[in-house]
Amino acid sequence: MTDMERPCVRVAREDGEATRQRLAEAELLDHDYDIVHADGELYLPVVDPDGVPADLPVATRDVPPRESQTLPVDILGFEPTYERLGEIVIIDEDDAERTSAIADAIMDSSIPAETVLNRASKVKGEQRVREWDVLAGDGTETVHREYGSEFLVDVADVYFSPRLATERHRVVEQVESGEHFFDMFAGVGPFVIPAARRGATAVGVDINETAIGYLRANAERNDVAERVTAIAGDVREVAAEYPSWADRLVMNLPHSADEFLETAVELAGEECVLHYYDIQHEDDPHGPGEAAIREAAEPAGYDVDVETRHTVRSYAPHELNVCLDVRLIR
Repeated sequence: MTDMERPCVRVAREDGEATRQRLAEAELLDHDYDIVHADGELYLPVVDPDGVPADLPVATRDVPPRESQTLPVDILGFEPTYERLGEIVIIDEDDAERTSAIADAIMDSSIPAETVLNRASKVKGEQRVREWDVLAGDGTETVHREYGSEFLVDVADVYFSPRLATERHRVVEQVESGEHFFDMFAGVGPFVIPAARRGATAVGVDINETAIGYLRANAERNDVAERVTAIAGDVREVAAEYPSWADRLVMNLPHSADEFLETAVELAGEECVLHYYDIQHEDDPHGPGEAAIREAAEPAGYDVDVETRHTVRSYAPHELNVCLDVRLIR
């Protein structure tokens, strides 16, 4: 098999093992290709360059496929785009003939896949789910591993994006033991579970009852059930049970988080860090969110300090998915 051009993390040889472990824990390491040694540096192939932490340089390089492995490109003659979630492989194709060929090639390759899914709709509705076409296999439930945590998830019933693993890790690394951690749109727990593993008392709320069922199961799976409270419901109604409670709030509902800022202020303690996610035009991606936070928090007596203005990823042409890390103090 000939070498293939792949995105790789480039590091000094002495940093190779630590970096390899870091990428493997995040499920970013591409096991279909060999690591390349060249000029005192290592090139570690990755499955999603957009998910690589910002402190690791990414370069494109020809790397050899692993011996004895058959990849979809070997069968198809072209390299398809796909995403892995546990033992599910996800593609996004419109042409029926091409879609079928890719699914067959994935199942016939060395990729450890039990199911191949094709996106059949955009994320929609207040429960943030999408429709899928099952191309191979028969299930939409899998176990996804991320930075040492495990998440049981059914993509047909809940929202989950493996591409945000690095961003979730960035936030959770800031959590200190003993914190009160509140995720207003918790899903199956990709913020809540690792926060609890770091010693926080964590509350996760989601309007999707199925997602909350998975959150409870994932708390048990990761041995943090005693530190996790999972609540199915509208966070605007739940907030009255947790007035001025949170040391840290996560608001990962980018298209409409601004509608919940008054609730966030109700939940915030005397000092609280707010992780506010937004999608805005690239010309001013952070300004609208910052203005909305100030409008909600300052009348309640909070000083607003924007500690980080962070770009998570490109969302669409000229649109960015961003996060504001904001400290509220009164």
